[in-house]
Amino acid sequence: MAEPAQKKNRNERVFLFSSESVNEGHPDKLCDQVSDAVLDTCLAGDPQCKVACETATKDNMVMVAGEITTKTKIDYEKVVRGVVAKIGFDSYVDDLSSVDSKGLSDKTCEVLVRINKQSPDIAGGVHVGKDEMDVGAGDQGIMFGYASDETVDCMPLTHSMATRLGKVLTDVRKSGQLWWLRPDGKTQVTIQYLQRADGSVEPQKIHTVVISTQHAEPLKATRRKEVAGYTGPDETAPSMEEMNRLIVEEVVKKTLSGITLKNGQPALTLYGDFTHLHINPSGKFIIGGPQGDAGLTGRKIIIDTYGGWGAHGGGAFSGKDPTKVDRSAAYICRQMAKSVVKSGLCKRALVQLSYAIGVAKPLSLFVETYGTEQGDLSADDITNVIKIAFDCRPGAIAQSLALREPKYQETAAYCHFGREPYTKDGIKFFEWENSKDLSKFSKMTPAQVLAELKGSNYLTKWVD
Repeated sequence: MAEPAQKKNRNERVFLFSSESVNEGHPDKLCDQVSDAVLDTCLAGDPQCKVACETATKDNMVMVAGEITTKTKIDYEKVVRGVVAKIGFDSYVDDLSSVDSKGLSDKTCEVLVRINKQSPDIAGGVHVGKDEMDVGAGDQGIMFGYASDETVDCMPLTHSMATRLGKVLTDVRKSGQLWWLRPDGKTQVTIQYLQRADGSVEPQKIHTVVISTQHAEPLKATRRKEVAGYTGPDETAPSMEEMNRLIVEEVVKKTLSGITLKNGQPALTLYGDFTHLHINPSGKFIIGGPQGDAGLTGRKIIIDTYGGWGAHGGGAFSGKDPTKVDRSAAYICRQMAKSVVKSGLCKRALVQLSYAIGVAKPLSLFVETYGTEQGDLSADDITNVIKIAFDCRPGAIAQSLALREPKYQETAAYCHFGREPYTKDGIKFFEWENSKDLSKFSKMTPAQVLAELKGSNYLTKWVD
């Protein structure tokens, strides 16, 4: 924790840090998207629904299981097949030597459903008979949010890059530009950082890029057979070497051009001949999806957050309604961390909350600034600023971030954070990425911040 009176003396250091991500066609990510599609279906007809939905997949089977209490009538098979089709899994052959099988078929997959209602013990302790602001946390737990000023969206560059590489791989596949790509894939990025004496970090160069992506059979697969519904001029898939070259040119370099550093320059300025590239390092990657690996909801929690930076409380997000603070509190932790960084109170921030089941107020709040606090305010003062500006009771989070809307399938792949907030058809997506302007506090003394805290209603929101 940062020292309140004076900052620790530090030397600058150079280090390597790595983050990974997966595409929407990775089996675990497929499960996250199915779980959130079920949640969205429930919320569309019943904003007060209680949902805890898990998904598992292997070979040509998808199973949904969990506890759901809702007024919405759900066609689970339709929801599952819709997600599978949207991702692009449209063929399955029960033969590991087949080059035609993508690993799952939206038309022929088996769909299993094991859903019960929410336990009345939990319902009675959390929400039954309570006003919205008194609704308790759906379970105990710890949640974290992180922000760093190294990029304009306050996300760590390693994770932004790994995440967006996967998204661009999917975009060029679906657009037909690199039609021979298939849905499954993984990315990993290592960056050389300079940690300055004030605790802030600055990316210096992109050290290594790893991409393993599922693809059609090189030199043999044809576009009309590979791409469902395609009726244009036929083509043959390129060689493995040409596939890898095109991935570097059309995915790696274009992704870096779209990421902006805090100095206003594109991340491509950190890429060069010194960057080590490992594109499909194992050789061919034709067998993929659930045929290659089983998938489960909630197994990509680091990919969903900050790529190993900051900390993680261990709770997954997908398939959970807003009373589940594993998700909703992690969202507001991100907003709090991003707000203090964007407002110039510090250059890096880690925020932790904790809860008890059935209790509305958070049990604790912790803020770490890594010694990067600016001006006269310490980490303890910034903690007080957060108590003034935010209400982290589950009901308040659901209101302020508009969490009772059907918008979660969009969050389930390519990270829940660092996304551009937008409104579509009246629904607010990624509202937690809209930081609050707390810059007025940067001009205050610690005594002034404390006086404002004591004059506020913070004890209605926080445990003293």
